[in-house]
Amino acid sequence: MKKRISEQIVKDLLKGFPCVAIIGPRQVGKTTLAKKIQKGYKSTLYLDLEFQKDFIKLEDAETYLKQFENHLVIIDEVQRKKDLFPVLRALIDRNRHPGRFLILGSASPDLLRNSSETLAGRIAYHELTPFLLTELGNTFKIEDVWMYGGFPDALMKKKYWISWMNNYVKTYFERDLPNLGFPADSMTGEKLWAMLAHYHGNMLNYAELGRSLELNINTIKSYIGFLRNAFLIRIIEPYYTNIKKRLVKSPKVYIRDSGIMHYLSGIENFEQLSGHPKKGASWEGFVIEQIIPLLPANRKVCFYRTHDGAELDLVLIKGNRPVTSIEIKYGSDARPTRGNTEAVQTLKTYHNYIIIKDDEDYMLSGGFRVCGLKIFLDKYLYSQ
Repeated sequence: MKKRISEQIVKDLLKGFPCVAIIGPRQVGKTTLAKKIQKGYKSTLYLDLEFQKDFIKLEDAETYLKQFENHLVIIDEVQRKKDLFPVLRALIDRNRHPGRFLILGSASPDLLRNSSETLAGRIAYHELTPFLLTELGNTFKIEDVWMYGGFPDALMKKKYWISWMNNYVKTYFERDLPNLGFPADSMTGEKLWAMLAHYHGNMLNYAELGRSLELNINTIKSYIGFLRNAFLIRIIEPYYTNIKKRLVKSPKVYIRDSGIMHYLSGIENFEQLSGHPKKGASWEGFVIEQIIPLLPANRKVCFYRTHDGAELDLVLIKGNRPVTSIEIKYGSDARPTRGNTEAVQTLKTYHNYIIIKDDEDYMLSGGFRVCGLKIFLDKYLYSQ
């Protein structure tokens, strides 16, 4: 098992908070990570609420858990027992020493809302993503990670990738999302996800989606919000300023895992990906998902676009100040467009990058640095 960046982060959080939540989509490796962390503690208790015997133990959760006051208690699939959070709060308030509970959940909106309301000031959240390039080192070629995505089983067992993806998507909409409270039927949900793959890297058009699915805009927005909270899609908002520019105000959408995006788009191998019209948008989304999880918690991200053609794929914001501009290119021409240059001049960002697929690193006139993705992640990301 590859060492996850999240491992040390979660260990550090357990030293400072009574309760830590590892959240993320199904099959991303939350249980594996928790069991690895568990080995570092002398006294632990592991409960998986998908097993009836463990679920029954928490029917009187307060009485049962009081017996393990000096243990690290790990509770997997915690969203299956939503009435547990007030009990955890009461137990923590009696003894607030750090590292009492490590809870794992698939990030339903109910999970996030209930835990934030009842455990405010007592809990720290950490999102576990699919594998990142920085975690895999040189074990996998960048083309393989891009093509097959970062879910451990999908990446490690490429021979069964199509079967894994097929089962993952169907199971998510037939069982997992309904269990989390997703209100749409499985056919509608799966169709919406496939349509969002078509929009990948582009502005969301809620009205168009609504017409296609015969749903009103508010319903579409609620469904998309649910998929976002389940970490299946990423919505990136445009950068707003009081600059007198005609700014685009619609958000952009991405399927978060590149492997899932390719599966939903009917792309089965790298040869097909190389000739696919969504190749550039796919690469853009892949790069974004390699960057955002590694940013400091106080960085915000957005994109910039005006109706006059000025644009940047990603803008990193510290406080209210844009500090870094990033344009993502797949083709051989790494030169900034006129729109890129105009955007940088308007935003006055300190650092400006054009990220490409090749392992190169050089400066262009106008303050742009061209570099490969791995070089950016290893050399420049942490200075942003």
